[in-house]
Order: sequence, then structure tokens, then C-alpha cells
Amino acid sequence: MLLCINVRVEEKTLWNEMLDALDAVSPLVDDARLGLAFLDMHGIAGDTRAQITNAHETLARFECVTRIGAGSNKIAAYAARYLGDGTICEPGTERALLAPLPLTLLEIEPEIIDRLRLLGIERLGDLARLPHGPFVRRFGPIAAIWHELARGIDRRPFVPRAQAVAIEASIFGEGRASDEAQVFFALRMLLARICTDLERCGKRAGRLKLSVELEDAGDCDFEVPLATPTAHARALFEMLRAKLEGASFNAPIVGLRLQALELEEGGEAQTLFCADELDPQRVAVTIARLEAALGTGVVHAKTREAHRLEERFSYEPFKLPRPTLEKEAKRFDLVPQLRLLEVREVPVQLRGGEPAMVDRQAVRQCTGPWRIAQRVGANGEPVPSPSTSLGTGSVEERDEYDVVLEDGTFARIYHQGAHWYLRGVYE
Repeated sequence: MLLCINVRVEEKTLWNEMLDALDAVSPLVDDARLGLAFLDMHGIAGDTRAQITNAHETLARFECVTRIGAGSNKIAAYAARYLGDGTICEPGTERALLAPLPLTLLEIEPEIIDRLRLLGIERLGDLARLPHGPFVRRFGPIAAIWHELARGIDRRPFVPRAQAVAIEASIFGEGRASDEAQVFFALRMLLARICTDLERCGKRAGRLKLSVELEDAGDCDFEVPLATPTAHARALFEMLRAKLEGASFNAPIVGLRLQALELEEGGEAQTLFCADELDPQRVAVTIARLEAALGTGVVHAKTREAHRLEERFSYEPFKLPRPTLEKEAKRFDLVPQLRLLEVREVPVQLRGGEPAMVDRQAVRQCTGPWRIAQRVGANGEPVPSPSTSLGTGSVEERDEYDVVLEDGTFARIYHQGAHWYLRGVYE
């Protein structure tokens, strides 16, 4: 339900004060023009009658003539206000309520109203009964909007009024500063408050204004434009210090006020899709923000078999696919490294020619064997290859296996002669 607030006011400043007061009635206020506003009451406690009473009480202190109407859309609320203060247009009765009202309610140009009257069109009900196509062809595209409004259909968007955010900090009556270090210390305190508020509001400052009050009742202002809007305390302090370095004061400073002006959105720029990876957490946050801004869920189109073209797709809620274990493994694909241990003999039991038990633990997975041939010297130590002593020593052969044991150990074992040995473990 929307409330239409119509106030007889001529001063823009006073109107802005009224709009600020209406924030207590609803946080969503559409400032249509001077003296006319719409309030979105979805989710506001109380019935429509109580909401109208609350709006009247909120504006009572301004002592201006006020008329309030309620309806399901702008034209219905506006027409209800026209009929009388406190009128409510119930959903589904928009066309009947509009039918007896004059054409001037749609703010149509006087010359076009005169042309319509020559055709016998005096009321909105008469306009609503006209055939849509011929009427639009005769009076132009704008006539399509008039025709819908006369039937109680209003597609005009609700545009919430931007909220004015004042971010400032001040120090007064907390002593006097007569040297540079004291002033800079106080500025750091003010900037800490300013930057905390900027971060909380998701804003950045494009300009700073510093007001200095002196002990002799004098004062001076410093404007500090910023090349790039920022909320970084250190960068702001350096700009302020550079601005004050050449300044001198005739008396000690007893008060400072710092204001952040020309505020801009300070949200961190994020990319939904980077390279070949999709960050589910970032997409989920973005979808939540879209749903909060649009007031409806995010959907995606899905095709289906149907004879009619209009029925060959449907909209379904968008859900992030849950990554499978295989996909998660690919995202964190690590190559295990073999850590060589001191070679020791281990008991191994075979099943089907492959290791089934290693060191009294069951083998869950086995890969191999790989035949390894290595030349050893007379002392039994491996001979480096290539080597000048290739003609000496003998060649030893062994079969190596990689096994995963039941306790999770990933090991390399080998078979040489009638014995089995542990070569190392993978990490």
C-alpha cells in the first residue's frame, strides 16, 4: 500500500524538512515534486488507517494544510487523496474509484482535454472505455499511459528519495592547543571517527572541510579537495597536514570540526567471474544484494517442451550448484612429494600377486609395479649415472609399489629378492 502526501507548501527548505520527518513514518519516500510525495508502507506495522493517522501526527508541527490518500499504486493513492483526506482505495477498486474523476487528474495538457471533450470524453471512465489502439494512434505514445492510468494501472516506478548522510566529528571545550603536535594529535582523533563512520556507511570522501575555532573568538575554515575519494585515515591526514603546514593562528585553538563532503559509494569493486573459477561465496553475496535491492528473488529461465512459444520456458529460482568432491579436489590439486626414509624391511602379505598387508596394515589402494634397475659398486652403494666406472660393480633390479594404507599413509615400498622394504612416504 502507498500513501500519497499532498501538502500546501511553497518553500523547498520547509518541504525537505517535512520529507526528513516522514522518514519516521516509512524509510521509503518518493519525492514526486514540491508538496507531493508517496510513501511505501509495505512491512510497516499497523493498518492503513493507523498509518495515515501517524503521517498526520508527524506533519502536524509544520502547521500546513495536508491531505493524505492511500492506494495500491500511485494513481490510486493520488485519486484517493483527491476525493478527500484519509480516503483509502482498496485493491481491486481502482478503476471504479477513478471512473467519475475529471481528466485533469492525469495532468493532461489543456488543449488535449478540450479535444477529448469535443469527442464526449469528460471523465476518466469515458477515457478508459475507449479502444486502446485507435486512441493511441490518434494522440501519440503518451496516450497509452493515460489509457492505463484511467483504468487504474500505474507502471511508474517508485523512486526512493536519497538519504542525506552527514559525517563529521568535532572537539570543543576539551582544552587548548598552542603547538603543532597538539593540533595534529586532535586531527588524528577526528579522522579516526570520520573514517569509522565512512566505513560503516560504505562511503568515501571527495572533500574535507576543517573549521578551526580560536580562543579569541576568531575562526577560519580550510577546504581540502581530494584527487581521489577515499576513506583511508592516513591519506586524509597527510592531505590535512599539508594544508595546515603554512597556516598560522593569532591565538590558541580551542575547537575543531571536521566534515567529510562529496560522499561517494565506497564499496569494494569485485569481479564475479575471474579466470576459469567461480567463487560461490562472492556470487551468493551478490545475489543477496540484488534481491534486497529489487525486492524479489533472482530467477533464471529454463526451457521446456511445449507447443506454444510462450510456454517453452519457465522461470525458476536461481541456486548455486554445490561443488562435488571431485570438483573440490581439482580446485586444490596438490602433487604429493616423496620423502625418503631410512630403508627398513617391512612384512608384506600378497593377494593375487599384489601387496594386501604392509607392516600389519591393510592396503586400500595399490599402484605398480615399476621395475627399477640400478648399478651398485663393490661396496653396495649406488653408482651415480653417468659415471666413469660403468664397467665396475653389478646391476640390481627391484619392483616398486605405491600403496595407501588403512591409516591413511601413502608410502613407496619395493620388493627385492625375497624381502620387502619401505622406501619413503608421500607428503
